[in-house]
Amino acid sequence: MSITDILDILIVSVLIYEIARWIKNTRAWTLLKGIMLLVFVAMAAYVFQLHTISWLINNTMGVGVTAAIIVFQPELRNALEQLGRKNPIVNLFSSDESRDEKIGYTDRTIQEIVRATIEMSKVKTGALIVLEREVPLGEYERTGIPVDAKMSSQLLINIFEHNTPLHDGAVIVRSNRIVSATCYLPLSDSLEIGKELGTRHRAAVGISEVSDSVTIVVSEETGGISIAQGGRIYRGLTPQQLRDRLAVVKSDYSDGRKFRLWKGLNRNERKIRK
Repeated sequence: MSITDILDILIVSVLIYEIARWIKNTRAWTLLKGIMLLVFVAMAAYVFQLHTISWLINNTMGVGVTAAIIVFQPELRNALEQLGRKNPIVNLFSSDESRDEKIGYTDRTIQEIVRATIEMSKVKTGALIVLEREVPLGEYERTGIPVDAKMSSQLLINIFEHNTPLHDGAVIVRSNRIVSATCYLPLSDSLEIGKELGTRHRAAVGISEVSDSVTIVVSEETGGISIAQGGRIYRGLTPQQLRDRLAVVKSDYSDGRKFRLWKGLNRNERKIRK
């Protein structure tokens, strides 16, 4: 095998790796599942001689590709920007341990978020708090003002206080730090959202439709507490219900610690064998 062949294989491997990671971390995974379903239907139509279905698929495929490019234009632009900012070859051989360590939330962080949410609910201070999980929210983080501060209930309350520079928009929390404020989120156009709900609630559902994040909303009109997750919104939560809903992000932290412990044990075993 020549140097050219090795270089060719390396470049293709990097491209496949970057495309796979982009699909995993964006809405493109949903698109890919839809494409796989269409391919399956097309194969079934060919095998069973379903001429009408075959004709429909063949005539709409070109339009579908164009529509997908338009719909996923922000994700495509973001992927190209990320490719230009980093070294994909280094990322290919680097460990994901640093990313694993950022995933999940400690008990203290959850307690601070719950405490701030309850206090803001009492005085009807509107709030929108997004907790990042596996899917990165860098695209939305960059629309706001960097904060990068340790989580505290008082800081959250101060950010959303009326007539302060940072009170508009969403706060994005990554692991145990407030990373950005005044962030713009995509608004959901779901017909299941009641007309009485405002922009904050639509933004909370919107970000939950394009990521696996958990978003807390405090209504400025009623002081009601809601959580958006998986494209759905759960309203009128009590403090205990809020804690129960946030247990999912605590489990991320526990699973991450177990995984890192397992990796550490494996490394220690290899050292002992040597």
